[in-house]
Amino acid sequence: MTSNVYRFRPLNLGRWLLWSAFALVLFVAPMFLKSSLSLTMLTQMGTAIIVCLSYNMLLGQGGMLSFGHAVYSGLGAFAAIHTLNKVGAGDWSIPVSLIPLVGGLGGLVVAALLGAVTTKKSGNTFAMITLGVGELVWNMSLMLPEFFGGEGGINSNRVVGQPVMGITFGPQIQVYYLIAVYCFICTVLMFAFTQTPLGRMLNAVRDNPERVEFIGYDTQRVRYIAFMIAGFFAGIAGGLYALNFEIVTAEVVGAQRSGAYLLFTFLGGSLFFFGPIIGAVLMVFAMVMLSELTKAWLLYLGLLFLFMVMYAPGGFASLLMMNMRLAAYGMLKRLWGVYAAMAVTATLVILPFAAVVEMVYHIKLNEALGPVMRFAGMDLDTRSSTTWGLTLLMLAVGVGLFELVRRRFSRLWNQIQEDIEAQLARTPAL
Repeated sequence: MTSNVYRFRPLNLGRWLLWSAFALVLFVAPMFLKSSLSLTMLTQMGTAIIVCLSYNMLLGQGGMLSFGHAVYSGLGAFAAIHTLNKVGAGDWSIPVSLIPLVGGLGGLVVAALLGAVTTKKSGNTFAMITLGVGELVWNMSLMLPEFFGGEGGINSNRVVGQPVMGITFGPQIQVYYLIAVYCFICTVLMFAFTQTPLGRMLNAVRDNPERVEFIGYDTQRVRYIAFMIAGFFAGIAGGLYALNFEIVTAEVVGAQRSGAYLLFTFLGGSLFFFGPIIGAVLMVFAMVMLSELTKAWLLYLGLLFLFMVMYAPGGFASLLMMNMRLAAYGMLKRLWGVYAAMAVTATLVILPFAAVVEMVYHIKLNEALGPVMRFAGMDLDTRSSTTWGLTLLMLAVGVGLFELVRRRFSRLWNQIQEDIEAQLARTPAL
């Protein structure tokens, strides 16, 4: 006679601590970053985290390279802004805090309709179909001004209905905490999805679709379900965008927005769950701060993407994880000196290179302001051959020094990896 014995998995204390730390950061961030600019960036980061994680459900977990993910976040935003206007007019009675869910449902419906077509193919064909769908929706935004609002977009007012516990969502801090709650819940749910049988099967479809078909699963159905789930979370991000800015324009469904999701999800690290979170933070910094500092910010961003593809295709998350592996074996301290040298020599490359780029941009775009420009606290004369000569000389010296340090780092890195492998080989014997 057998007895039913239930065994539970041991408590994963590290995971609970990590999620608690994430919640704590979301809660205390506005207490330390109190300026209006910081609060604006924090609210945008929360929205960006949700949409980048939803995009990575396609790219990183499902191997589906989409060029039209902004369609689902954008149409979710339009669904939310129209619903908000209905609530403001008294036609509907929906709490403002639930408006993002309306955006999520909008994204889900659109993903269900379009995904039935796009997920029939995979690989490059899927990518081209999503690109075509994105362009189709973008052109529809110009043809249907009744829904998309034309060039001016659709605006609204989020302070509608009766306040609940004094919360009107008028102050930006209240909007931030609403976005923070949605950000935390959506992040937890998307992580939980990766642990489900469907999430594991999605990884299998990414890695070996032929074997998945052989054991009896429909790969198109798996991709389709994941596509709809990603559209739902993207729509929630769009709804939060609509509440935050109180205006939605056709730009939110454009190819530039879809390209930004792809670019920063890759930079953050699409192979790791937390990679898109890093990418979302970088996206807000680039679009809010870097774009204000220089007109050449897209050039710098493109170069960063190029170097990451060449030397760190796993994104910033992979760099972090590789160094955590070294720390776990007590090897990271051997690299501190080389890392410091690389930081110094990289600065010696970046500063003169940026000076050259800014001088070229000044000559081409700001010629009416005179030949002298301000850069890094210095006045640079763009018509002086001495200025150009010294800048290029500094750039050449910096590149040479960086190359010397890089070679030393490469040798040391390889030696450390060999030491770790030797340590692993000795472990069974011990």
